[in-house]
Amino acid sequence: MQSTLETLGELSRRLHVAVPLQQIEGEVGKRLARLAKTVKVPGFRPGHVPLKMVAQQYGPQVRSDVITDAVQQSFNEAVREQNLRVAGNPRIEPAAGTTPSEGKLEFSAVFEVYPEIKVGDVSTASIDRPQVTITPEDIDRTVDVLRRQRANWSSIDGPVQAGDRAKVDFTGTIDGAEFAGGQAKDFDITLGEGRMLPEFEAALAGMQVGETKSFDLAFPADYHGKDVAGKTARFTITVKEASHPTVPALDSAFATAFGIKSGKVEDLRAEVEGNLRLELKRKVEGILRDQAMRALREKTQLTLPKSLVEQESVILMRRMAANLVQQGMKAEDMKLDPGMFRTQAEERVALGLIIGELVRGGNLQPKPEQVKAMVQEVAQTYEQPEAVVRWHYEKPERLADFEAMAIEHNVIEWVLGKAQVKDVPTPFEALMSPK
Repeated sequence: MQSTLETLGELSRRLHVAVPLQQIEGEVGKRLARLAKTVKVPGFRPGHVPLKMVAQQYGPQVRSDVITDAVQQSFNEAVREQNLRVAGNPRIEPAAGTTPSEGKLEFSAVFEVYPEIKVGDVSTASIDRPQVTITPEDIDRTVDVLRRQRANWSSIDGPVQAGDRAKVDFTGTIDGAEFAGGQAKDFDITLGEGRMLPEFEAALAGMQVGETKSFDLAFPADYHGKDVAGKTARFTITVKEASHPTVPALDSAFATAFGIKSGKVEDLRAEVEGNLRLELKRKVEGILRDQAMRALREKTQLTLPKSLVEQESVILMRRMAANLVQQGMKAEDMKLDPGMFRTQAEERVALGLIIGELVRGGNLQPKPEQVKAMVQEVAQTYEQPEAVVRWHYEKPERLADFEAMAIEHNVIEWVLGKAQVKDVPTPFEALMSPK
Protein backbone atom coordinates (compact mmCIF):
# COMPACT_ATOMS: atom_id res chain seq x y z
CA MET A 1 0.00 0.00 0.00
CA GLN A 2 1.20 3.49 -0.89
CA SER A 3 -0.15 6.75 0.52
CA THR A 4 0.54 10.46 0.15
CA LEU A 5 -0.99 13.34 2.15
CA GLU A 6 -2.08 16.66 0.69
CA THR A 7 -3.00 19.73 2.77
CA LEU A 8 -6.08 21.52 1.43
CA GLY A 9 -6.65 24.05 4.21
CA GLU A 10 -6.07 24.70 7.88
CA LEU A 11 -7.86 21.49 8.87
CA SER A 12 -8.74 19.91 5.50
CA ARG A 13 -6.62 17.05 4.15
CA ARG A 14 -6.68 14.71 1.15
CA LEU A 15 -5.08 11.30 1.50
CA HIS A 16 -4.14 9.44 -1.71
CA VAL A 17 -3.98 5.66 -1.28
CA ALA A 18 -3.06 2.90 -3.76
CA VAL A 19 -3.82 -0.78 -3.06
CA PRO A 20 -2.41 -3.57 -5.31
CA LEU A 21 -5.21 -5.29 -7.26
CA GLN A 22 -3.47 -8.60 -6.67
CA GLN A 23 -4.19 -8.19 -2.97
CA ILE A 24 -7.87 -7.53 -3.67
CA GLU A 25 -8.23 -10.43 -6.12
CA GLY A 26 -6.63 -12.76 -3.61
CA GLU A 27 -9.12 -11.80 -0.95
CA VAL A 28 -12.03 -12.18 -3.40
CA GLY A 29 -10.87 -15.72 -4.18
CA LYS A 30 -10.62 -16.62 -0.49
CA ARG A 31 -14.13 -15.37 0.26
CA LEU A 32 -15.67 -17.14 -2.73
CA ALA A 33 -13.96 -20.40 -1.69
CA ARG A 34 -15.40 -20.07 1.83
CA LEU A 35 -18.80 -19.22 0.41
CA ALA A 36 -18.75 -22.29 -1.85
CA LYS A 37 -18.62 -24.53 1.24
CA THR A 38 -21.92 -23.25 2.62
CA VAL A 39 -23.94 -21.81 -0.28
CA LYS A 40 -27.06 -23.69 -1.35
CA VAL A 41 -27.78 -24.09 -5.08
CA PRO A 42 -30.58 -26.33 -6.44
CA GLY A 43 -29.18 -29.58 -7.87
CA PHE A 44 -25.96 -29.55 -5.84
CA ARG A 45 -25.11 -30.87 -2.43
CA PRO A 46 -23.82 -28.28 0.07
CA GLY A 47 -20.08 -27.90 -0.37
CA HIS A 48 -20.10 -29.32 -3.93
CA VAL A 49 -21.22 -26.24 -5.87
CA PRO A 50 -18.68 -25.47 -8.64
CA LEU A 51 -16.56 -22.42 -7.76
CA LYS A 52 -17.20 -20.96 -11.22
CA MET A 53 -20.94 -21.00 -10.59
CA VAL A 54 -20.46 -19.38 -7.16
CA ALA A 55 -18.31 -16.69 -8.76
CA GLN A 56 -20.92 -15.97 -11.43
CA GLN A 57 -23.73 -15.61 -8.90
CA TYR A 58 -21.97 -13.96 -5.96
CA GLY A 59 -18.78 -12.55 -7.44
CA PRO A 60 -19.92 -8.93 -8.01
CA GLN A 61 -21.23 -8.56 -4.43
CA VAL A 62 -18.18 -10.24 -2.92
CA ARG A 63 -15.86 -8.04 -4.97
CA SER A 64 -17.76 -4.92 -3.88
CA ASP A 65 -17.50 -5.98 -0.22
CA VAL A 66 -13.78 -6.69 -0.52
CA ILE A 67 -13.10 -3.33 -2.15
CA THR A 68 -15.10 -1.52 0.55
CA ASP A 69 -13.20 -3.34 3.29
CA ALA A 70 -9.86 -2.75 1.56
CA VAL A 71 -10.53 0.97 1.21
CA GLN A 72 -11.48 1.27 4.90
CA GLN A 73 -8.53 -0.82 6.09
CA SER A 74 -6.07 1.00 3.85
CA PHE A 75 -7.39 4.37 5.00
CA ASN A 76 -7.03 3.36 8.67
CA GLU A 77 -3.48 2.12 8.09
CA ALA A 78 -2.52 5.31 6.25
CA VAL A 79 -3.99 7.44 9.04
CA ARG A 80 -1.89 5.56 11.59
CA GLU A 81 1.24 5.89 9.46
CA GLN A 82 0.69 9.64 9.02
CA ASN A 83 -0.21 10.03 12.73
CA LEU A 84 -3.45 11.86 11.90
CA ARG A 85 -6.39 12.61 14.22
CA VAL A 86 -9.39 12.44 11.89
CA ALA A 87 -12.41 14.58 12.77
CA GLY A 88 -15.72 13.34 11.42
CA ASN A 89 -16.21 10.90 8.58
CA PRO A 90 -13.97 10.98 5.49
CA ARG A 91 -15.37 11.41 1.99
CA ILE A 92 -13.99 8.60 -0.18
CA GLU A 93 -13.45 9.38 -3.88
CA PRO A 94 -12.00 7.22 -6.67
CA ALA A 95 -8.73 8.65 -7.97
CA ALA A 96 -9.16 10.35 -11.33
CA GLY A 97 -7.38 9.01 -14.40
CA THR A 98 -6.63 5.50 -13.18
CA THR A 99 -7.90 2.11 -14.39
CA PRO A 100 -7.72 -1.36 -12.85
CA SER A 101 -5.44 -2.41 -15.69
CA GLU A 102 -2.67 -0.41 -14.08
CA GLY A 103 -2.51 -3.08 -11.40
CA LYS A 104 -3.72 -1.06 -8.46
CA LEU A 105 -6.82 0.41 -6.94
CA GLU A 106 -6.40 4.10 -6.17
CA PHE A 107 -8.68 6.33 -4.15
CA SER A 108 -8.62 9.61 -2.25
CA ALA A 109 -10.08 10.35 1.16
CA VAL A 110 -10.98 13.97 1.93
CA PHE A 111 -11.38 14.74 5.62
CA GLU A 112 -10.62 17.16 8.43
CA VAL A 113 -8.19 16.77 11.31
CA TYR A 114 -8.63 17.98 14.86
CA PRO A 115 -7.21 21.44 15.49
CA GLU A 116 -4.28 22.13 17.72
CA ILE A 117 -5.77 23.45 20.95
CA LYS A 118 -4.06 25.73 23.41
CA VAL A 119 -6.38 26.41 26.31
CA GLY A 120 -6.53 30.13 27.01
CA ASP A 121 -5.48 31.90 30.19
CA VAL A 122 -8.54 32.01 32.45
CA SER A 123 -6.71 33.76 35.29
CA THR A 124 -8.27 37.07 34.23
CA ALA A 125 -11.80 35.67 34.07
CA SER A 126 -14.23 36.86 36.77
CA ILE A 127 -16.62 34.38 38.36
CA ASP A 128 -19.30 35.17 40.94
CA ARG A 129 -19.89 32.32 43.41
CA PRO A 130 -23.20 32.62 45.30
CA GLN A 131 -22.93 32.31 49.06
CA VAL A 132 -26.33 31.22 50.33
CA THR A 133 -27.70 30.41 53.76
CA ILE A 134 -31.00 28.54 54.06
CA THR A 135 -33.04 30.36 56.68
CA PRO A 136 -36.10 29.25 58.70
CA GLU A 137 -38.12 31.63 56.50
CA ASP A 138 -37.02 29.71 53.40
CA ILE A 139 -38.23 26.49 54.99
CA ASP A 140 -41.51 28.17 55.98
CA ARG A 141 -42.12 29.26 52.38
CA THR A 142 -41.49 25.75 51.08
CA VAL A 143 -43.78 24.17 53.66
CA ASP A 144 -46.46 26.71 52.72
CA VAL A 145 -46.10 25.68 49.07
CA LEU A 146 -46.59 22.04 50.09
CA ARG A 147 -49.70 23.01 52.05
CA ARG A 148 -51.15 24.96 49.11
CA GLN A 149 -50.50 21.97 46.85
CA ARG A 150 -52.69 19.88 49.18
CA ALA A 151 -55.44 22.49 49.40
CA ASN A 152 -59.12 21.57 49.11
CA TRP A 153 -61.02 23.75 46.63
CA SER A 154 -64.63 24.83 47.13
CA SER A 155 -66.79 26.75 44.67
CA ILE A 156 -67.49 30.45 45.29
CA ASP A 157 -70.13 32.80 43.92
CA GLY A 158 -68.47 36.06 44.84
CA PRO A 159 -65.64 37.97 43.11
CA VAL A 160 -62.36 36.20 42.36
CA GLN A 161 -59.57 37.37 44.67
CA ALA A 162 -55.89 36.67 45.23
CA GLY A 163 -55.32 32.95 45.83
CA ASP A 164 -58.59 31.94 44.16
CA ARG A 165 -58.70 29.76 41.07
CA ALA A 166 -60.82 30.56 38.04
CA LYS A 167 -61.65 28.42 35.00
CA VAL A 168 -61.94 30.76 32.02
CA ASP A 169 -62.32 31.03 28.27
CA PHE A 170 -60.42 33.85 26.60
CA THR A 171 -59.71 35.15 23.12
CA GLY A 172 -57.10 37.72 22.15
CA THR A 173 -56.82 39.70 18.93
CA ILE A 174 -54.33 42.18 17.51
CA ASP A 175 -55.71 44.59 14.92
CA GLY A 176 -58.85 42.44 14.84
CA ALA A 177 -57.02 39.19 14.03
CA GLU A 178 -56.46 36.26 16.41
CA PHE A 179 -52.84 35.28 17.10
CA ALA A 180 -51.11 32.06 18.14
CA GLY A 181 -51.41 31.37 21.86
CA GLY A 182 -54.06 34.04 22.34
CA GLN A 183 -57.02 31.70 22.79
CA ALA A 184 -57.94 29.06 25.37
CA LYS A 185 -60.97 27.23 26.74
CA ASP A 186 -61.42 25.83 30.27
CA PHE A 187 -58.09 27.38 31.26
CA ASP A 188 -57.28 27.38 34.98
CA ILE A 189 -55.70 30.51 36.46
CA THR A 190 -54.76 30.94 40.12
CA LEU A 191 -54.54 34.63 40.95
CA GLY A 192 -51.14 35.52 42.36
CA GLU A 193 -49.18 32.60 40.88
CA GLY A 194 -47.71 34.83 38.19
CA ARG A 195 -48.32 32.46 35.27
CA MET A 196 -50.12 35.24 33.40
CA LEU A 197 -49.03 38.81 32.79
CA PRO A 198 -49.92 41.14 35.71
CA GLU A 199 -52.35 43.11 33.53
CA PHE A 200 -54.23 39.89 32.68
CA GLU A 201 -54.57 38.91 36.35
CA ALA A 202 -55.58 42.45 37.27
CA ALA A 203 -58.44 42.29 34.74
CA LEU A 204 -59.56 38.92 36.10
CA ALA A 205 -59.54 40.04 39.75
CA GLY A 206 -63.04 40.93 40.99
CA MET A 207 -64.89 39.06 38.21
CA GLN A 208 -67.61 36.54 39.05
CA VAL A 209 -68.82 33.29 37.50
CA GLY A 210 -70.75 34.00 34.29
CA GLU A 211 -69.22 37.45 33.84
CA THR A 212 -67.51 38.49 30.57
CA LYS A 213 -65.07 41.35 30.24
CA SER A 214 -62.99 42.87 27.44
CA PHE A 215 -59.75 44.74 28.07
CA ASP A 216 -56.55 45.89 26.36
CA LEU A 217 -53.18 44.37 27.22
CA ALA A 218 -49.82 45.74 26.07
CA PHE A 219 -47.19 42.99 25.68
CA PRO A 220 -43.72 44.00 26.94
CA ALA A 221 -41.12 44.76 24.29
CA ASP A 222 -38.99 41.87 25.61
CA TYR A 223 -41.88 39.38 25.74
CA HIS A 224 -40.79 35.83 24.85
CA GLY A 225 -43.37 35.61 22.05
CA LYS A 226 -41.64 37.70 19.39
CA ASP A 227 -44.76 37.88 17.19
CA VAL A 228 -46.65 39.87 19.82
CA ALA A 229 -43.82 41.59 21.73
CA GLY A 230 -44.40 45.34 22.00
CA LYS A 231 -47.93 45.09 20.58
CA THR A 232 -51.31 45.77 22.22
CA ALA A 233 -53.95 43.02 22.17
CA ARG A 234 -57.67 43.14 22.88
CA PHE A 235 -58.78 40.26 25.15
CA THR A 236 -62.26 39.02 25.95
CA ILE A 237 -62.48 36.75 28.99
CA THR A 238 -65.37 34.77 30.49
CA VAL A 239 -65.28 33.23 33.98
CA LYS A 240 -66.91 29.77 33.94
CA GLU A 241 -66.00 28.48 37.41
CA ALA A 242 -64.35 29.90 40.53
CA SER A 243 -63.08 28.24 43.69
CA HIS A 244 -61.33 29.14 46.93
CA PRO A 245 -58.62 27.03 48.62
CA THR A 246 -58.74 25.66 52.14
CA VAL A 247 -55.17 24.95 53.17
CA PRO A 248 -54.61 21.95 55.49
CA ALA A 249 -53.26 22.57 58.95
CA LEU A 250 -49.57 22.03 59.62
CA ASP A 251 -49.94 19.12 62.00
CA SER A 252 -49.03 15.47 62.51
CA ALA A 253 -51.49 14.25 59.87
CA PHE A 254 -49.96 16.58 57.30
CA ALA A 255 -46.40 15.45 58.16
CA THR A 256 -47.43 11.78 57.96
CA ALA A 257 -48.98 12.38 54.52
CA PHE A 258 -45.49 13.32 53.31
CA GLY A 259 -43.91 10.09 54.54
CA ILE A 260 -42.67 11.34 57.93
CA LYS A 261 -43.00 8.19 60.06
CA SER A 262 -42.77 10.06 63.35
CA GLY A 263 -45.51 12.46 62.32
CA LYS A 264 -43.52 15.31 63.84
CA VAL A 265 -43.66 18.68 62.10
CA GLU A 266 -40.03 19.35 63.04
CA ASP A 267 -39.00 16.17 61.24
CA LEU A 268 -40.91 17.33 58.15
CA ARG A 269 -39.10 20.66 58.32
CA ALA A 270 -35.77 18.83 58.64
CA GLU A 271 -36.50 16.79 55.50
CA VAL A 272 -37.60 19.92 53.65
CA GLU A 273 -34.33 21.59 54.65
CA GLY A 274 -32.34 18.60 53.38
CA ASN A 275 -34.11 18.76 50.03
CA LEU A 276 -33.54 22.50 49.80
CA ARG A 277 -29.82 21.99 50.44
CA LEU A 278 -29.67 19.45 47.63
CA GLU A 279 -31.52 21.81 45.27
CA LEU A 280 -29.23 24.65 46.32
CA LYS A 281 -26.11 22.56 45.67
CA ARG A 282 -27.27 21.71 42.17
CA LYS A 283 -28.27 25.30 41.45
CA VAL A 284 -24.91 26.71 42.54
CA GLU A 285 -23.07 24.02 40.57
CA GLY A 286 -25.06 24.99 37.48
CA ILE A 287 -24.28 28.68 37.90
CA LEU A 288 -20.57 27.99 38.36
CA ARG A 289 -20.59 25.59 35.41
CA ASP A 290 -22.08 28.20 33.07
CA GLN A 291 -19.51 30.80 34.12
CA ALA A 292 -16.58 28.39 33.93
CA MET A 293 -17.52 27.14 30.47
CA ARG A 294 -18.07 30.70 29.27
CA ALA A 295 -14.60 31.64 30.50
CA LEU A 296 -13.00 28.69 28.73
CA ARG A 297 -14.82 29.48 25.49
CA GLU A 298 -14.02 33.20 25.58
CA LYS A 299 -10.35 32.71 26.42
CA THR A 300 -9.62 29.91 23.94
CA GLN A 301 -9.40 30.56 20.21
CA LEU A 302 -9.69 27.57 17.90
CA THR A 303 -10.84 26.60 14.44
CA LEU A 304 -13.75 24.18 14.49
CA PRO A 305 -13.91 21.18 12.13
CA LYS A 306 -16.95 21.78 9.92
CA SER A 307 -17.74 18.08 9.86
CA LEU A 308 -18.10 17.92 13.64
CA VAL A 309 -20.32 21.01 13.69
CA GLU A 310 -22.52 19.52 10.97
CA GLN A 311 -22.82 16.23 12.84
CA GLU A 312 -23.72 18.00 16.09
CA SER A 313 -26.30 20.17 14.29
CA VAL A 314 -28.03 17.04 12.99
CA ILE A 315 -27.97 15.47 16.47
CA LEU A 316 -29.56 18.57 18.02
CA MET A 317 -32.18 18.73 15.26
CA ARG A 318 -33.14 15.08 15.75
CA ARG A 319 -33.31 15.56 19.51
CA MET A 320 -35.63 18.53 19.08
CA ALA A 321 -37.77 16.55 16.63
CA ALA A 322 -38.08 13.69 19.13
CA ASN A 323 -39.13 16.11 21.87
CA LEU A 324 -41.76 17.68 19.63
CA VAL A 325 -43.14 14.25 18.73
CA GLN A 326 -43.44 13.44 22.44
CA GLN A 327 -45.38 16.68 22.86
CA GLY A 328 -47.85 15.55 20.22
CA MET A 329 -46.60 17.34 17.12
CA LYS A 330 -46.69 15.47 13.83
CA ALA A 331 -43.37 14.91 12.06
CA GLU A 332 -44.73 16.30 8.78
CA ASP A 333 -45.61 19.58 10.47
CA MET A 334 -42.05 20.22 11.66
CA LYS A 335 -39.99 22.73 9.75
CA LEU A 336 -36.60 21.87 11.24
CA ASP A 337 -33.27 22.29 9.54
CA PRO A 338 -29.75 21.55 10.86
CA GLY A 339 -28.78 25.16 10.13
CA MET A 340 -31.19 26.30 12.84
CA PHE A 341 -28.95 24.63 15.42
CA ARG A 342 -25.56 25.61 14.03
CA THR A 343 -24.70 28.25 16.66
CA GLN A 344 -25.54 25.89 19.50
CA ALA A 345 -23.64 23.09 17.77
CA GLU A 346 -20.55 25.29 17.42
CA GLU A 347 -20.55 26.04 21.14
CA ARG A 348 -20.99 22.39 22.06
CA VAL A 349 -18.23 21.23 19.72
CA ALA A 350 -15.86 23.96 20.91
CA LEU A 351 -16.41 23.15 24.58
CA GLY A 352 -16.06 19.44 23.88
CA LEU A 353 -12.66 20.00 22.22
CA ILE A 354 -11.46 22.33 24.97
CA ILE A 355 -12.55 19.99 27.76
CA GLY A 356 -10.97 17.04 25.98
CA GLU A 357 -7.65 18.89 25.78
CA LEU A 358 -7.85 19.89 29.45
CA VAL A 359 -8.56 16.33 30.54
CA ARG A 360 -5.66 14.95 28.51
CA GLY A 361 -3.16 17.56 29.61
CA GLY A 362 -4.34 18.39 33.12
CA ASN A 363 -4.85 14.97 34.71
CA LEU A 364 -8.55 15.68 35.12
CA GLN A 365 -9.79 12.15 34.45
CA PRO A 366 -12.54 10.92 36.78
CA LYS A 367 -11.30 9.09 39.87
CA PRO A 368 -13.06 5.81 40.83
CA GLU A 369 -13.84 7.09 44.32
CA GLN A 370 -15.23 10.31 42.83
CA VAL A 371 -17.57 8.41 40.52
CA LYS A 372 -18.72 6.14 43.35
CA ALA A 373 -19.52 9.13 45.56
CA MET A 374 -21.70 10.58 42.81
CA VAL A 375 -23.52 7.27 42.34
CA GLN A 376 -24.12 7.03 46.09
CA GLU A 377 -25.47 10.59 46.25
CA VAL A 378 -28.05 9.86 43.57
CA ALA A 379 -28.86 6.49 45.13
CA GLN A 380 -29.87 8.20 48.39
CA THR A 381 -32.99 9.52 46.67
CA TYR A 382 -34.28 5.93 46.26
CA GLU A 383 -35.83 3.61 48.84
CA GLN A 384 -33.02 1.03 48.48
CA PRO A 385 -29.78 2.98 47.91
CA GLU A 386 -27.50 -0.06 48.12
CA ALA A 387 -29.44 -1.86 45.38
CA VAL A 388 -29.22 1.20 43.14
CA VAL A 389 -25.43 1.37 43.62
CA ARG A 390 -25.05 -2.35 42.85
CA TRP A 391 -27.15 -2.00 39.71
CA HIS A 392 -24.92 0.78 38.34
CA TYR A 393 -21.77 -1.22 38.95
CA GLU A 394 -23.08 -4.39 37.31
CA LYS A 395 -22.21 -2.99 33.85
CA PRO A 396 -19.46 -0.41 33.19
CA GLU A 397 -21.56 1.47 30.62
CA ARG A 398 -24.06 2.39 33.35
CA LEU A 399 -21.38 4.59 34.91
CA ALA A 400 -20.84 6.65 31.75
CA ASP A 401 -23.06 9.55 32.82
CA PHE A 402 -21.41 9.74 36.23
CA GLU A 403 -17.94 9.67 34.67
CA ALA A 404 -18.96 12.57 32.41
CA MET A 405 -20.28 14.45 35.46
CA ALA A 406 -16.98 13.84 37.27
CA ILE A 407 -14.98 15.16 34.32
CA GLU A 408 -17.16 18.27 34.18
CA HIS A 409 -16.74 18.78 37.92
CA ASN A 410 -12.95 18.47 37.63
CA VAL A 411 -12.85 20.97 34.77
CA ILE A 412 -14.98 23.47 36.72
CA GLU A 413 -12.73 23.12 39.77
CA TRP A 414 -9.69 23.65 37.54
CA VAL A 415 -11.16 26.90 36.23
CA LEU A 416 -12.19 28.07 39.70
CA GLY A 417 -8.66 27.41 40.91
CA LYS A 418 -7.23 29.81 38.32
CA ALA A 419 -9.94 32.44 37.76
CA GLN A 420 -10.78 35.47 39.90
CA VAL A 421 -13.62 34.13 42.05
CA LYS A 422 -15.74 36.50 44.12
CA ASP A 423 -18.10 35.18 46.79
CA VAL A 424 -21.45 36.99 46.52
CA PRO A 425 -23.93 36.78 49.44
CA THR A 426 -27.27 35.85 47.87
CA PRO A 427 -30.70 35.19 49.43
CA PHE A 428 -31.95 31.66 48.82
CA GLU A 429 -35.25 32.80 47.31
CA ALA A 430 -33.55 35.25 44.94
CA LEU A 431 -31.21 32.52 43.68
CA MET A 432 -33.85 29.81 43.25
CA SER A 433 -36.59 32.05 41.83
CA PRO A 434 -34.85 34.76 39.76
CA LYS A 435 -37.11 37.44 38.32
